[in-house]
Amino acid sequence: MKPYPYILAIAIIFLVSCQSTNIPPKSQSAATQAISVQKVVTLDKNFKIASGQTIYVPVYSHIYHHNKQEIFELAVTLSVRNTDMTNPIVITSVRYYNSEGKLIKQYLERPIQLDALASTDFFINRNDTSGGLGANFIVEWVAQTEISEPIVEAVMIGTDFQQGISFISPGRAIKNQNNDKRSPLK
Repeated sequence: MKPYPYILAIAIIFLVSCQSTNIPPKSQSAATQAISVQKVVTLDKNFKIASGQTIYVPVYSHIYHHNKQEIFELAVTLSVRNTDMTNPIVITSVRYYNSEGKLIKQYLERPIQLDALASTDFFINRNDTSGGLGANFIVEWVAQTEISEPIVEAVMIGTDFQQGISFISPGRAIKNQNNDKRSPLK
């Protein structure tokens, strides 16, 4: 009998128990610092779009359990990863919508550039239930050359006492921009 499953189970129990202790969370400013290290760019009429997408990412600020009698709140991390090995992408917009389709938050004031193989993230605190069960992100990106598509996904996690849950939700392209010579500025 191999001890690997037992070691893995002990490691998971340890990690979940560490999450339930009273370790203070990082401050909100620390969570938003990931955005500030990215290069802010200005897109003008000379910016030629060779590729780009609008991506829909379903997220969950909570889920139901115990026959829908209790709500388990979740923290959400949206991750945007440039998978191209040589070329940057420009993220032009990251918007968070609630279950009714109403805009809750616009995360970018100006477009940011993600260099080759770089990534960034956007965070929703577990206590923020404004999105509801049917919340979503809309992420828009463009590039000046044909590139490999970025990976955009959300990670939801929640822990209480000795109970924890985590899962991912992949983004799906709902619109492609190919060889559109317009700047994405509105």
